[in-house]
Amino acid sequence: MGAYQQPSSDIKGSGETQYNRDKLLQGQGIDTPLSDTGHQQAAAAGQYLRDLHFTNVFVSNLQRAVQTAEIILGNNLHSSAAEMILDPLLRERGFGVAEGRPKEHLKNMANAAGQACRDYTPPGGETLEQVKTRFKKFLRSLYQRMLEEHCSGDQRSASTSGPSGPDQPVIAGLANDGVQNVPVHALIVSHGAFIRVSVRHLVEDLQCRLPAGLKMSQVFSPCPNTGISRFIITLHREESGPRASLIQCVFINRKDHLDEVKNSD
Repeated sequence: MGAYQQPSSDIKGSGETQYNRDKLLQGQGIDTPLSDTGHQQAAAAGQYLRDLHFTNVFVSNLQRAVQTAEIILGNNLHSSAAEMILDPLLRERGFGVAEGRPKEHLKNMANAAGQACRDYTPPGGETLEQVKTRFKKFLRSLYQRMLEEHCSGDQRSASTSGPSGPDQPVIAGLANDGVQNVPVHALIVSHGAFIRVSVRHLVEDLQCRLPAGLKMSQVFSPCPNTGISRFIITLHREESGPRASLIQCVFINRKDHLDEVKNSD
């Protein structure tokens, strides 16, 4: 067993755009800025997460995600100068000919094809498997970066015996749930459909450990604008490359910070 590291990751959806408000599909080809509400949502998320220290920041290179990340970091007490790495692997799912059209149009296309809307791939769009492949590639690069940047020689020698893994994180409804003693914390800003595929991969394929009482309908529910999901990943460096020996979910699609935004609308 090689090097050990236990980073956590906050995966966030981007803020609202006018296309969201008008119920139009954006995907990858529609690169719109945040709406006024989207700016408020991102600021509220930044205030909610202001006391956390993000050691790394990874962001989709679509402007709604970049703006969301910039606002979050601008409100953060410890990470305002953190480098943002713009990664096209985190872009929203491509919806092909359906982009720019009403979401109802996609539902009608899926119904005509006899498929559930979330499983349907419109002409020119990405399949769910293609989106998952992108996420898996991002995970590999994330694991490698976490070990290279944050795993010292002392950690390597101290962990050769292989720790049994962390206890189930305590969830108290606070912004720092599960990360009080986790030294490496990445902020990842992406998009709703991409996040939904990513969470399904973590849970179904990688056997992510879920909080007690969390229903599967909640696990696979759509991510709201600036919804937050948190995972703690126990990593080991092996000859074949970094490997996650344990993935724990702290919470999924948390939106406590949006209460005041809703009240102000």
